[in-house]
Order: sequence, then structure tokens, then C-alpha cells
Amino acid sequence: MSDERRRILGGWIGGPRTVSPLVLGYPGERLGFPETGPGSVAPMGLRILALIIDWLSCLLIGAFVTRVWGGLTPLVIFYAEILVFTTLLGASAGQRILRIEVRSVDGGRLSPIAVVIRSLLLFMALPAVIYDRDGRGLHDRAARTIVLRKTTTL
Repeated sequence: MSDERRRILGGWIGGPRTVSPLVLGYPGERLGFPETGPGSVAPMGLRILALIIDWLSCLLIGAFVTRVWGGLTPLVIFYAEILVFTTLLGASAGQRILRIEVRSVDGGRLSPIAVVIRSLLLFMALPAVIYDRDGRGLHDRAARTIVLRKTTTL
């Protein structure tokens, strides 16, 4: 067996020790996004904080509108907010505050159908907590989207 074949076979058989950050790269690398700065994959902490901001604002609006704390009203408001703001602005209110945005994997604006798919799956919650090494939840993978640090100044 040639040395090259032996090296390739040995790397494949190597098992878990070959799976390291050096092999996997940084989040977004395999999709062509930069490691840091504008246009890089938004960290999970910022995404969760944006979700908390969105949810609390929807709870407050729901309580103001219905004079009741809870119920389904905040959930409906949350879905509408995510759907409308992501379609028009490319980010929810919480994401805008934290300067992150939702983009198509090819880097362009989102199509309305991608926003609907992403919003419906996000609304179900479970797809959002299962994510890949690029920080893309199942909802992002289904809609071919990714959450990035903001690239524009608007």
C-alpha cells in the first residue's frame, strides 16, 4: 500500500481524535463567511438575547392589548413580529437592537417563502434548538438561511 493511501486510511480510521476545531474550522467557514467582524456568524449568546428581547416585548404588548398577562396573544404577536420584521427588515426587533440579521446562505436578502418556512419552524421551537456546527438551527437549514453579524449601517 502506498504511503498516501496509508495516510488517508489512517486519518479515516483515527476516530474522534481527528475531529477537532482545527479540522472543523470556525462557524460559517464552509459556507464562505468570515471568521469575525461584519458578515460573520452571530454567536449563540447574541441570538438567545435577541429572542429574549423579542419575547419580552411581545409579552408586554400582549398584556397591554388584552389586559391579561399570558395566554396565546403574546405567541400570536411573537409570530407576527418575526414574520413581518424579518420579511421587511431582515431581522426581528431584538436582532436589530443587537445588530444581527438573517440572510440567505448565498448572502442575499430573504425570499418571502424562506421567511415563512423559517418563522413557522421557529414558532415550533424544537427545530431552533437543534443546530449544526455553523450555528444554523433546523429552521435555518430548511429555509437556507443563516444569522450573521450586521453588515450594513441601517
